[in-house]
Amino acid sequence: MHDFINGGAANLVAEFTETESGKRNDRPQLAEALAVCKKQKAKLVIAKLDRLARNVAFISNLMESGVDFVAVDMPDANRLTVHILAAVAEHEREMISQRTKAALQAAKKRGVKLGSPTPKKGSRLGVVANKARADQFAANVVPIIREIEASGVTSHLGIAKALNARGIKTTRGGE
Repeated sequence: MHDFINGGAANLVAEFTETESGKRNDRPQLAEALAVCKKQKAKLVIAKLDRLARNVAFISNLMESGVDFVAVDMPDANRLTVHILAAVAEHEREMISQRTKAALQAAKKRGVKLGSPTPKKGSRLGVVANKARADQFAANVVPIIREIEASGVTSHLGIAKALNARGIKTTRGGE
């Protein structure tokens, strides 16, 4: 992505990483990126067009949003191409869903038991594992926070900015 931007005469205004599925319309990082693009009159640069959306209506709304966008994997794609690819991606999403449902039904008919044999135990183990990861993360980051506070930064926002500046992400990988 950076090579794509730096290869031209463009400057990076902001960078966002979306973790939501392309089949979902609730995309908080994309919404934030669009807001920044509108405010800065910037072009939205997307790594892969097929990861943007698998929904023709979503793509159409994005095109009508007033924000120009380009996909690094298909920089020459025009509006028609983008619509066609979105329609193909939407169809493929539906086909994947149908194949998955059929495979699960076939497995059930063969007597395969689906899901966790002990769902409550699995859930408890997940909670325990998440808590252990959070505790370990906290143990690692607390000394860094104390160092930041010792330098005179005491607000939550200031500490967050200092951690971000050092490249320290949250326990879930965000900023």
